[in-house]
Amino acid sequence: MRIGLLTDGGYPYANGESRLWCDRLVRGLPQHRFDLFALSRSADQEQQGRVRLPDQVGRVRTAPLWTHEEDVRHAGRPRGLPGRLATGLGRSYGRRDRRRFTAHVAALVGAVCAGTGTRPAGDRTDSGAATGLFTDGLYGLAELAREHGGLRYALRSEATVRIVEAACRAPGTGRTVHGAAVPDHLAFVAGLERALRPLSLDWYDEDGLGAVDLCHAASGGAAALPGLLAKRFFGLPLLVTEYGVPLRAHYLAAPEAPLRAPVRALLANFHGLLASEVYRQAALITPGNTHVRRWQERFGAGRSKLRTVYPGMEAARFAAVGEGDDKGGPRTLVWIGRIEPAKDLTLLLHAFAEVRRAEPDARLRIFGAPVRGGDGDTYLAHCRALAARLFPDEAAGPHAVGAGPVTFEEIGGPEVPDLAEAYAAGGVVVLSSTVEGFPISLVEAMFCGRATVSTDVGAVVEVVGGTGLVVPPRNPRALADACVALLRDPERRARLGAAARARALELFTVEQNLAAFRGIYLDLVGHAPVRRTTRAEPPDPAGAPRPFATPPEDHVLSALPPEPVAAASTARSSARVCAGSSRVPSWAIGSEGVHAGVHGAGDGDA
Repeated sequence: MRIGLLTDGGYPYANGESRLWCDRLVRGLPQHRFDLFALSRSADQEQQGRVRLPDQVGRVRTAPLWTHEEDVRHAGRPRGLPGRLATGLGRSYGRRDRRRFTAHVAALVGAVCAGTGTRPAGDRTDSGAATGLFTDGLYGLAELAREHGGLRYALRSEATVRIVEAACRAPGTGRTVHGAAVPDHLAFVAGLERALRPLSLDWYDEDGLGAVDLCHAASGGAAALPGLLAKRFFGLPLLVTEYGVPLRAHYLAAPEAPLRAPVRALLANFHGLLASEVYRQAALITPGNTHVRRWQERFGAGRSKLRTVYPGMEAARFAAVGEGDDKGGPRTLVWIGRIEPAKDLTLLLHAFAEVRRAEPDARLRIFGAPVRGGDGDTYLAHCRALAARLFPDEAAGPHAVGAGPVTFEEIGGPEVPDLAEAYAAGGVVVLSSTVEGFPISLVEAMFCGRATVSTDVGAVVEVVGGTGLVVPPRNPRALADACVALLRDPERRARLGAAARARALELFTVEQNLAAFRGIYLDLVGHAPVRRTTRAEPPDPAGAPRPFATPPEDHVLSALPPEPVAAASTARSSARVCAGSSRVPSWAIGSEGVHAGVHGAGDGDA
């Protein structure tokens, strides 16, 4: 079958978030053809290039989701939009279309200002009307964009700003939204235009998304928006996979420029309403863990549509360590990951100070690099300074060179050439995060057969099960006690490590992930309403779905044209006469029975 894979800032870009699992999915299902529809988040991401694509990838269509100024500078004007739309609706819209645009924007913005997007589904007593307004506005704008080739500049026009201003001041809006000023209106309009930019793409035709059998969105939000429109325009089933929580990431992400509270509230309401519509229209939703599943249920995802599919990871690269007899340094703790404030390395360093008091020979090896483009470098410098203050250099004698018990290292050097060697360096792997989605480092440690100590955040408990120790976050004493308990008990470490490896091989391999999606694809396409695009016979006027949308004869180049209506009527009249003289049963009268009755009567007369 033909799969339309929808991504936002991910595959096929080299530094995309969903690059690894999407690449494994495409390569692991060679019997299907994948068409990629990718949204890029920055010019830097496109400059980093793309990964090498396998042969089963058919077409790749990309579109930028950069800021308005970057779009004009790097990509030029959008398709089908005259430059004068930058300041208004322009003359290309007639009076009727201007009224349609105003009504659709007013409906969508009115629903956003009502403030129901961020409430749990069960608490939205007035959400029905707001949701209806939101969907009417969203799909109305989509139809208008499809007719006119895009709406980017129109959505940034002065008319849109006035609609937002009126909606924020309408009775019934929340105090935060009601207090929005003109700069807030302008900032929200800019964010709204960026979020709705997929409406203006040229993907929605028979040669684009209309040519696929199934849309698979690699995340919610902007990536799923083209899937919504493909379902509306072509009736395609939509599959949504989320291994993280886009809504939560939106709340926690530090914006490039500080946003005031009204803008944050409006954008949060919009993304909440969009997520609810995506979950409502999706044929199936595959969260990566229970943590993501709870967020999806909060925003209206029906439990009958939810099916947990854990992300698949390569186990072979850790097989040598996991199956080997070397259980790592018996007095060494290992931490592996990206160095950023959410990982809370300061908590780990304070906890390790308590570990050193109980086990003076203990060591802590931190493997990782700071996150690019953020405050990772500053946070790394802070952690190095804290480690130097807590653990001054120790020397065996007055003339020996001191060496601290805490080291900051990067993978790829002569001592630690690859990731598996980093996990092999210690007997216990530690995770100290305060914010975590799906803990990849824990799964890798489990593949290596290592005992783990981790904080209870995100999907940690679901991943670890009973094969590791879990402590409350932001509690250095509890983290230290758990580490000391495992350092002092090598037999327990071995038991937990063996159980962890068995659990990881059962639940978190690439093979189980591919098997799950292989079955999901077949199930969704098998139950989807059929679209008839045949050349051998005209479509059913009633529009009723029929099994097997494209019969085999449609693919024959010399397909016969349909039988003319007049000829068919004449044949049926002759059949009725012959049937009356030869007593042919009524059920046998048809296109085939017609010829049988005629020839049978002729043979009998002869």
